[in-house]
Amino acid sequence: MTVEVEVTVQTDFWQHSLPPVSAETWQQWLSQWLQHLATDMPPAASYELTLRLTDDPEIRLLNAQYRHQDQPTDVLAFAALEAHLPYATAFFQSHPLYLGDIVISVETAFRQAQQQGHSLTTELAWLAAHGCLHLLGWDHPDLESFKRMIDQQVILLGAIGLEIKNNPISTLTNESEIF
Repeated sequence: MTVEVEVTVQTDFWQHSLPPVSAETWQQWLSQWLQHLATDMPPAASYELTLRLTDDPEIRLLNAQYRHQDQPTDVLAFAALEAHLPYATAFFQSHPLYLGDIVISVETAFRQAQQQGHSLTTELAWLAAHGCLHLLGWDHPDLESFKRMIDQQVILLGAIGLEIKNNPISTLTNESEIF
């Protein structure tokens, strides 16, 4: 399975240091995750997705425009596949299947990493895994589906050698935080 990942990073985040995760590492991680999740994906010879690391003001605009929530958020996923495409199977055996876009606010990720007591790299991977699952149709409209999604994110991070020390479910103060 081939996965093409376009990584876009706003340069003003990294004026004094290198980004915590290189484009090549993102490519490896997302490829591993998609291979692990192959049963959740429509068949194709290769897959493409876009990952954008941005700031709170930009993600706030996107969140307001697409989710009608005028506030920053940690990750947004814009799935390109909203319906089953049985007629396109032959086409995607010779063309890449575009899964969609993942947008992560590095500013929010940094705050959350501090709150959770892990590195920015781990938080970025956690959020990218969450976005990747959304691109493949996973959702969390209730607590049970949220727990399944969290469990899958833990598995995906483990596949790339990262670990979440604090269970994200234990930090929720109420169910409304997941919807």
